[in-house]
Amino acid sequence: INPLDLIIMIRLLKNYLTFASIIFCSAGALESNVVSNLSDLPFDENDHLNAHILAFPASGPCGALMKAQIEATFLYGHVPVAVEGDAAEKLFGSNIPIKPSAVTDCPAVCLDRGVDSSLVAYPLPEKYYNPENETHQTLEQFVASKSCGRVEFGFINYSGKDLALYWVNGDAETYMYPFLQKERNTRFVTTFIGHTFRAKDPETGEVLLEHTVEFNGVMGVSNHINYHRKRDIREEVKRTMAGEWTKHLQVKRTFSALGFDKGHLPNDVFGSMRAFYYNNRAPPNRLMEEWDSKGLYVNFWETDCNFIQIPWELKFIWQERLKDVVQEWVGETEIEQTDLYGMRQYETGARLLTHVDRITTHAVSLIVNVAQGNLTEPWTVEVYDHANRLHEVAMEPGTIVYYESAKALHGRNSPLAGGFYANLFTHYRPIGDPNWYMKDNPEGTPEPLLDVGTCELVGKPNEYSQGAVKCENDAIGPHLSPKMITATSGDDLYDLWLSVGPSFEDDESAVASDEL
Repeated sequence: INPLDLIIMIRLLKNYLTFASIIFCSAGALESNVVSNLSDLPFDENDHLNAHILAFPASGPCGALMKAQIEATFLYGHVPVAVEGDAAEKLFGSNIPIKPSAVTDCPAVCLDRGVDSSLVAYPLPEKYYNPENETHQTLEQFVASKSCGRVEFGFINYSGKDLALYWVNGDAETYMYPFLQKERNTRFVTTFIGHTFRAKDPETGEVLLEHTVEFNGVMGVSNHINYHRKRDIREEVKRTMAGEWTKHLQVKRTFSALGFDKGHLPNDVFGSMRAFYYNNRAPPNRLMEEWDSKGLYVNFWETDCNFIQIPWELKFIWQERLKDVVQEWVGETEIEQTDLYGMRQYETGARLLTHVDRITTHAVSLIVNVAQGNLTEPWTVEVYDHANRLHEVAMEPGTIVYYESAKALHGRNSPLAGGFYANLFTHYRPIGDPNWYMKDNPEGTPEPLLDVGTCELVGKPNEYSQGAVKCENDAIGPHLSPKMITATSGDDLYDLWLSVGPSFEDDESAVASDEL
């Protein structure tokens, strides 16, 4: 927390008792909220939890201790639910003591609004009451911590003018920040569920946004616009593909046999990501990504590309857990986090040019598919292995693709067919080594899989990640593209892009990229 945020947090805590929406739980409410199966929790029409839940044991000494403490605790919008039977077993296992000496011996957990019913049984470890944590010394502190009621919320200004951001306390408002424009000036505030913020024009006093925080998230005042237009980018793409081919040849070191693999997120991390995405999935939380000056890797001039910024504390938790996942794939070489980017939501017609990532920082990476919907066909991630054979990996929500992103060329050249596709990206390199790519592989590194013998198409041309291509060496795996392409230059990358996309023929209205 930066010093200014800390000062504001202290101020918010001092004044919180006067906050207009304070509601304490009654004993009657506690007695009625008892569930024995997690499916009995309140889910919405999309099968996502529709309220923040504070879950605790229903019976025994812990039940009595917890109920007494909760009745005197402000819950920051959390609904207290006592669990028993299968629900208690799934959330707490055998960690309910028979003879607790105090409430601090008893378990409790905060469940995030927005989590899928299939993932509600897998909260992050940070969501559990742990008196050894200095922010959990009492149940009241636990509920007021980032495990439950304390959240981060971001504000982005696309109003066309600089604004001022205020915290609203009843009829009073406290000035917080100058609220400048665009994504680079996003302001994340450490606050609490139930707090209200207001964005005003400092000159006229006009209120352009007033929002009461309900979860970790982000919100825009108006939205960015990427204007759609016809654009002939063939020559620019051809030059770009030649450059990307040259860049991928600069990387000497490898980490795996193929340069990529497919896996699954841990359930608790996936549940946390899904809750955040679901709560922020629609405007004004989901905003247009600023692609105007970022090149042509995403076809922003043809289709929308949206973005949901992730709060810093939540990002840190995900980074640490995802690092463990990638570390297991990499093996003995210790890695460090260099970047986590997203969530980016692609829309119908989206394409992503074949490319490699930043060479000094993006040695090994993850693509995480957080959500997708209404696709009429799989939108595969195309990855070239160490022998430059094309693989097409079909992903589902909760799956990940490990890839050596500075060396393994990758993209999604086929237009997204229908619906939407939301991803998160995270990147790593060997600890403290920006020159990792120039070095020989350390002892124990898997040998690149170069010769796999003769290969043939045995499946259908639109079968992905199902072994449609069979080779003499089965170690090649199930993801070889039915297109059976082995690239030898940037021209092959360009030809793939040209072959799977819309035709440019006879389009006299298209403007050459060099003319824009």
